[in-house]
Amino acid sequence: MNLVKVRGMGRALRLIGWVVTAITSVVGVDSLAQAQSNASPCQPPQRGEYILLVLSQTQQSQAQVQRALPANTQATVCKYFEDTVTRIAGFSQLEDASSWARYVKDIVGLRAVVVRPTQAQATAANSSSYNPLPLGNGYAVLVDYFNQPEIASQIRQLMGGDVGLVSYGQRPYLLAVYTTSEGAANLALQRLSDRGFWTMVVDSRRVTLLKQTVGN
Repeated sequence: MNLVKVRGMGRALRLIGWVVTAITSVVGVDSLAQAQSNASPCQPPQRGEYILLVLSQTQQSQAQVQRALPANTQATVCKYFEDTVTRIAGFSQLEDASSWARYVKDIVGLRAVVVRPTQAQATAANSSSYNPLPLGNGYAVLVDYFNQPEIASQIRQLMGGDVGLVSYGQRPYLLAVYTTSEGAANLALQRLSDRGFWTMVVDSRRVTLLKQTVGN
């Protein structure tokens, strides 16, 4: 066969391979975006129920969770603020839900948290020091404590400072760090996330301080 033709066929095959790869990548991205956009907001636990939220942003991770669960498990994909999670319901005992959270983390390799059926707002409403104040300019590092105020003590030990209670987007959060430095906020975010806390950095002007210190 002519050497020129062989080289020409080689270039053509490489071009076809590139096109196929590009199409596959686009389809994968579109499928992921569609799956996340179609997810409904997560429902809170019912009275006497514990639920498990597993961070599963991709269809692959969602499939991993499904394969790890028994066939009759109540599991749905939903949106928890900006995150896509798998909601696992039906736990009547905290110990059972916590055991599954450890299993998902250790075996499946995904972050999971247990949500308790309690009234989070009562923490602030019943506090004698309840005095809502807006935060100023800067960055607020918030932790979703999933109705478990005792997490504040863990955060205080890790970060070495007071932990407050705030409201953001009409929901209560623990305030781990309030700073005017974007770098310091991102470092705190990374440190908390590495320890398994559900953490985010937000514009502090949109945050209302409910209680200066909790978890003492």
